[in-house]
Amino acid sequence: MKNKILVVDDEKEIRNLLEIYLLNEGYDVIKAEDGREALNILDKEDIQLMILDIMMPGIDGIEVCKSIREKLDIPIIMLSAKSEDMDKIQGIMTGADDYMTKPFNPLELTVRVKSLLRRAYYFNNKLKSNKNIIEIENLSIDKSKHKVMIGEIEVVLTSREFDILYLLASNRGRVFSTEEIFEKVWKEQYYQSNNTVMVHMSRIREKIERYANNKIIHTVWGVGYKIEK
Repeated sequence: MKNKILVVDDEKEIRNLLEIYLLNEGYDVIKAEDGREALNILDKEDIQLMILDIMMPGIDGIEVCKSIREKLDIPIIMLSAKSEDMDKIQGIMTGADDYMTKPFNPLELTVRVKSLLRRAYYFNNKLKSNKNIIEIENLSIDKSKHKVMIGEIEVVLTSREFDILYLLASNRGRVFSTEEIFEKVWKEQYYQSNNTVMVHMSRIREKIERYANNKIIHTVWGVGYKIEK
């Protein structure tokens, strides 16, 4: 799928020039002549990168950038006819990823576009690869591999033990009662005399605390169990 780039500039010649170069690099291009139109497009289209002019009538590029950063994390390259350092600083502090001063070399801009898209792709894939991994001090819990490590040592847990640990670790700071843990992990209704959770918790602690630097699972007496934030 082609990356879709939004070019926002009140100068038609610049919009058209950038469109030619970006299309030549294989990108899809959408153009907007002001900030309001750009924000409307962002609500409807899946944009991967934005080239945004600062000096525009109505909503300027700084305000557009602030609005975007409240909900999106796409790469933004800002354009400006001004070359003062404060302009550059303001653009970057607002949330822009790069900055170019007009007049600019379109070839250099396409190189920067490629660089930002590569960085965004790498970062997003890194996040996806790590989203199922929880780390607490030297303890690492990998849900996708169903694997628990303490430093370089693998801790072998049963399926139920792993599910209990992951439940607590993915909700750090929250106290789970024995009843809650049983019903979430076993998917069955809890009955009063059931000590299954207590037995499993004891085994988990024994396996983990043999190697962990500190106590991981804490008992809140009369309430339940938790892992501290």
